[in-house]
Amino acid sequence: MKNIPDLTKIVGSYHFGSDSISALEATIAPKRDRNSKACIFFIDHFFQGNKLIDSLPIMQEDSVFYIDSSNEPTTEQIDLYVTKINEICINIPCCIIGIGGGTTMDIAKAVSILLGNGGKAEKYQGWNLVNNPGVFKIGIPTLSGTGAESSRTCVLVNKDKNIKLGINSPFTVFDHLILDPKLSATVPKQQFFYTAMDTYIHCIESLNGKYRHDLADIFSKNALRLLREVMHSNKLNELENRKKLLIASYLGGSAIGNSYVGVVHPFSAGLSTVLGTHHCEANCITMGKMSEFYPDETDEFLTIVKKHKIKIPEKLCVDMEYDLLSKLYEACIIHEKPLENALGNNYKNILSKEKIINIYMGM
Repeated sequence: MKNIPDLTKIVGSYHFGSDSISALEATIAPKRDRNSKACIFFIDHFFQGNKLIDSLPIMQEDSVFYIDSSNEPTTEQIDLYVTKINEICINIPCCIIGIGGGTTMDIAKAVSILLGNGGKAEKYQGWNLVNNPGVFKIGIPTLSGTGAESSRTCVLVNKDKNIKLGINSPFTVFDHLILDPKLSATVPKQQFFYTAMDTYIHCIESLNGKYRHDLADIFSKNALRLLREVMHSNKLNELENRKKLLIASYLGGSAIGNSYVGVVHPFSAGLSTVLGTHHCEANCITMGKMSEFYPDETDEFLTIVKKHKIKIPEKLCVDMEYDLLSKLYEACIIHEKPLENALGNNYKNILSKEKIINIYMGM
């Protein structure tokens, strides 16, 4: 096993269990003080007008931003949020709260980082480029699988540079989590599956990588055990399965915080960057074409897809113009650490431009 030099960090504290969302007010209260009482809420737009909003401890000085989670978060979007918050808040907010799926989680983490460090979001895309803690941040996932609630990265699309890359730092990790399985009760089956398989992919990439880590292995193996229990059941969205998946997602994000992803995520990032495909859907599109790199896992993935009659989009890149295929290649090959983790230092020889394009053409 090869040691990872990057500093890792886990979430400082959390509440877990049904109705744990009720603990939010008591968690926020000590953060409000004379100089900075304002909290910033980033909430998935699905909950706009929902009874959940009425139960939140939102005060007059707080601000609420509803996030369109159908789009991947961008560096430009983060910069606009930070500008807006600086305009409406006299002092730096005392707390950032993200309520939603991976997109909302990543936006909350990124805004926290920028408020504590200054500058533009693209300045911090990469590994260990953040120097100071951000604003205290609380994550409340309403989808399970992305691991955004426990990972040390927030992934952003940089349209100007044609890349999808995370702000990857120990300072990115949430300070507190509220893990309430009741919040995912209304997730549609297709979306439930897509996000759940993000955990699967995190773990199999970590376990098959060269940058193995004993702690990451424990996280990954237990996440996979729980995930398989869910995926081999007949009722994906029952409460007990939502509890298991919530834990699996947390463990999967923690696994990646102690290791790296592999081949799937760079290809998936290309689809998100160039075609705008949502992350979890892009992962599933890619995973079905990974038999060369993860043969057993690809077979298992396709078996689960068939069992639950999940429709994975096909023929996205068939008959695509070469210029666009070249952009997919560039958006994929830029992910050096994941590809090196999966394939070694000679990954560029294994994944030539022609080979990457051929794989995309099969998607």
